[in-house]
Amino acid sequence: MWSHAQVCTGNLGDNIFEAGDFGAGAANILLPDPNIAPGYGYSNSTPPPDGLYVITNNTGEWARLYPTWLGIRDNSDDPNGYMMVVNASFSKGVFYEQIVTGLCENTLYEFSADVINLIRQSVSGHIRPDVHFLINDETKYMTGEIPQSEKWNTYGFTFITGAGETSVKLTLRNNAPGGIGNDLALDNISFRPCGPEALILPTDIANICEDGKPIELLATVVGNQYPNPAFQWQRSPDEGLTWENIAGENDKSTPHTELASGFYYYRYLLSGSSDNLDNSKCRVNSNIKIVRVVPKFYNIIDTLCDGLSYEVGSSKYGQTGIYTDSLISSLGCDSIVTLNLTILPDKGIEALVSTTPPSCYDYQDASIRVSQVNNGYPPYRVILNDLQTFDEAIFSGLGANDYYVRVEDRYGCQWEREVNIENPPIFVIDIGQDTTIELGEAISLDFQTNYPLKNLEWLPKETVVCTPNCLTQPLLPISTQTYKAIAVSENGCEALDSIVVTVLAVRKVYFPNVFSPNYDDENDRFTVFGDTPNVHRVLALKIFDRWGNQLYAQTDIPLNDEQQGWDGTFKGAIVANGVYTFVTEILFLDEQVVQFSGDVLLISNE
Repeated sequence: MWSHAQVCTGNLGDNIFEAGDFGAGAANILLPDPNIAPGYGYSNSTPPPDGLYVITNNTGEWARLYPTWLGIRDNSDDPNGYMMVVNASFSKGVFYEQIVTGLCENTLYEFSADVINLIRQSVSGHIRPDVHFLINDETKYMTGEIPQSEKWNTYGFTFITGAGETSVKLTLRNNAPGGIGNDLALDNISFRPCGPEALILPTDIANICEDGKPIELLATVVGNQYPNPAFQWQRSPDEGLTWENIAGENDKSTPHTELASGFYYYRYLLSGSSDNLDNSKCRVNSNIKIVRVVPKFYNIIDTLCDGLSYEVGSSKYGQTGIYTDSLISSLGCDSIVTLNLTILPDKGIEALVSTTPPSCYDYQDASIRVSQVNNGYPPYRVILNDLQTFDEAIFSGLGANDYYVRVEDRYGCQWEREVNIENPPIFVIDIGQDTTIELGEAISLDFQTNYPLKNLEWLPKETVVCTPNCLTQPLLPISTQTYKAIAVSENGCEALDSIVVTVLAVRKVYFPNVFSPNYDDENDRFTVFGDTPNVHRVLALKIFDRWGNQLYAQTDIPLNDEQQGWDGTFKGAIVANGVYTFVTEILFLDEQVVQFSGDVLLISNE
C-alpha cells in the first residue's frame, strides 16, 4: 500500500535520476532526440508544435517564440543548463517515464519535479497545465492547474515502498486538455530517498587556529524514522564535488584532527540499517560541515593604484615595500602577516559613455554603453549602480533615471561619471472632445498625434471604417456611443484616446394642421413630413372622423411626398369640412417605432 505525505521534510539522498536535470550544453537545442517522452514526439525546430517537445537551454533565443510564451532559461545557475519544453497535445501524454530498480523495501522516497507554466502572466483565456505523478501506472499526486506566475515551482510527494518491493515505474503525465495554452517546461526531475533531518550542528563554518586543538563533529538526527540509525562519516577532497568514506567512522561523532591551514568538508550518510547504508538508493546525506583551520603565517602579495592603501589590522600601507605585522584575527587566532606591496601610478582612466533613451515613455529598454576604456591597467571592471561587468559594457533594460558609472582597473584605479537618462515625451493621440448630437446628425472622427504613426485602429470596428489614411467617413450613430482610437507609433509606443458621442433621441417629424383637397396641386393631401435620416419611413397612417369611424388607412407611405397620403375623400367623395383625427406609426433611424396622433382641419373650396 502506498502512503501519501508532503514533500520530504527531512534530508534527502542522492538523486537516482542522474539525468533529471537534462544536462547542459552550448547548443540551444539538444540533438538528437533523447527519447525520454513516450507520449510525445521530438521537435528539431522551435517553437515545438502541439504534441511535440524539445530540450533547450533558452527559449528567449528562439527567433519565432510565440508572443504568449516566456523567454526563460532552465531552473539552475548554469547558463547552459537544459530543460524540457512541451507544447502539450490534445490528448493526455507521458512526459517522462523510468523504471527504478535496486530500491529498499519499507523505505520513504520523494518523487518531484520543477514545473513552470510557459504562458505569460498577462495573457488570458489559455488552458493551464495539470501534471500527474504516477507510480506503477496509478496516479498518486496531481499538481492541479499550474498558475501563470512566471515562476518555477516544485511539485512532488513522498511514498513508502511496500514489503519486498525493490522496483517501481515512475511516470509524469499531462492531464489537461489540449488547445490554446497547456504549455510548460520541466526541469530537475528528482527521485531520492527521504529520511529524518540529518544535521551537523552548528551549520556555520567551524573555525580553529593552526596552533589550536582538534574538535569533535557530532551527528544530530531529528525524528524517529530510523530507530537504529547507521552512520558513515565522509570527507571531500574537492570542496564537496566528490566524497570519500572515513574508515571506521561509523559512530554519531567523528574527530577533526588536521591542524594544517585550509578548509575541510565533512558530512555523514544515514540509513535505517547497516545493509541500507551500502545502497545509495536507500540512504540520505547530512548537511555539509566546513572546518576552517586559520593559518599562523600569511604571505600577501598585492598591487594597488596610487592613493589606495592596504589594511592589516589597525595599520595602513600606501607605499611600495615589504611589511610584517602581527595581529589577532576576529577568530581569536594569533597570526603573522608579511605584505609585499607594490604601488603603481594612477595614469588617469578615460572612457566613452553613450546612452540610448527609452523607446517610449516609462519603457524599461534604455541602455548605457561604456566603451573605449584607456589609460589604466586592464582588465577593467565597469560598475553601474549595483550592476557590473568587465571590459566594454552595455547595460540594457534600464528606465529613465540618474545613474552612477564607475570604471575600475585591476589595481583599483578609478574613473567615475554621473549619467542621466531622460524619458521621451509621452506618445499621445487626441480625437477631440465629448460631443452631443441629435439623432440623424452625422459626425466625422479625426485625430492628432505628436509622433509618426505605424498603425491606428478605431473601435468599435463594426461602426468605424478606416480608410487608407485612417480618416473616417461621416458616421451616423443611432445611440450614445464611446469611440476609441488605439495608435501605435513607429517606435512601437501605444496611445489611447476616446470620446463619448451622446445621441439625443429627437423625433423630427411634422404634421400639417390644415389641408385643402381642391385639386390645385397645393396642399391637396394630408401626409407626413420629417427630416432624413432622422425619420426612416412611415409605417402606417389612419384617418378618423369625430365619431371614430375610420375613413382612410395606408401603410409604407413615402416621407415628404405631397402626392401621397389622404386626399380628403371617403368612398370616392370629398368629406365635409371639419376637424379629423390622424394616427400614424413612424420608424426612426434608431429603429424605434413611435406612434403619433393629432387633429387636422380639412377645408374644401368645392
